[in-house]
Amino acid sequence: MTSPLHPDCVALLEMIREMGRPRFEALPYPETRVLYAAGPKVLQPPPPEVADDRRLALPNGVALRFYRPLGSTAAEKLPCLIFVHGGGWVVGDIETHNHLARSLANLAGCAVLSVDYRLAPEHPFPAAVDDCADAVRYAVSEAEALGVDPARLAVGGDSAGGNIAAVLALMARDGALPPLRHQMLLYPVTDMAQTHESYVRFTDGLPLVDATMRWFRGHYAPHRENWDDWRASPLRAASVAGTAPAFVLTVGYDPLCDEGRDYASRLDREGVRVTHFHAADLLHGVLTMSKVVRPAEALIAAAAASLRDAIQ
Repeated sequence: MTSPLHPDCVALLEMIREMGRPRFEALPYPETRVLYAAGPKVLQPPPPEVADDRRLALPNGVALRFYRPLGSTAAEKLPCLIFVHGGGWVVGDIETHNHLARSLANLAGCAVLSVDYRLAPEHPFPAAVDDCADAVRYAVSEAEALGVDPARLAVGGDSAGGNIAAVLALMARDGALPPLRHQMLLYPVTDMAQTHESYVRFTDGLPLVDATMRWFRGHYAPHRENWDDWRASPLRAASVAGTAPAFVLTVGYDPLCDEGRDYASRLDREGVRVTHFHAADLLHGVLTMSKVVRPAEALIAAAAASLRDAIQ
């Protein structure tokens, strides 16, 4: 039996209906970016204060946003989370996820390097992976200037960002990136084939449904031959053994639910320490909706606590 949807989520869906908000897959992608960028004003509380919020850039011009947690001093060498925002690889940026990145910095007591990776369809797979991998390397090469400890790095992200974070953890396992202490996968995409049963369960009535995910995939990875590539589908990697300890969040009302649960189970089977948190009564994207969906704050705190334990 499916858990009833949380009352705050029911209220959110009613608000979306009353606003007449169009579906992403019904719009040209430039318009979806404008629509998504307007969301935080309605769905997120004011961003918490932090000790430092700096704009930086990778050598290729990709923007970064660097935070140090409230209460930290410039002299401290902090652990660092490389954070990858969600948005189906097509929408979202370091502004839409400012509240979440700041919250994680403060609650985990770590620096956060948020990556404004290049978006599809202008920059399809694997451009986003390449940019985020470069951000991990940047955190090491610039560790002294940033005041971070290169031996205490983590990666994390939500949705499409969780997909990329899982890939980065595999790359670090294989020596293509510096070692990582933790991977934080928040309702991640793990399989581009989109054949899990939860895609059949959620075809209507939610902000993210199967058609939305096909629309995102069509922009990011339009060529079927890329779907088996573990850099697009980490669930299809030959092995996930030896990757960093993981926190995996899944939510019940989400077409990505089953592939996220499968990835957590596979990590566990292959000897990776994993904390899997399943919120059966919540919907996809909840972490960037905490002004309206109040349980989101507890989920952010749980993810931050796991991160803190891993890297402090």
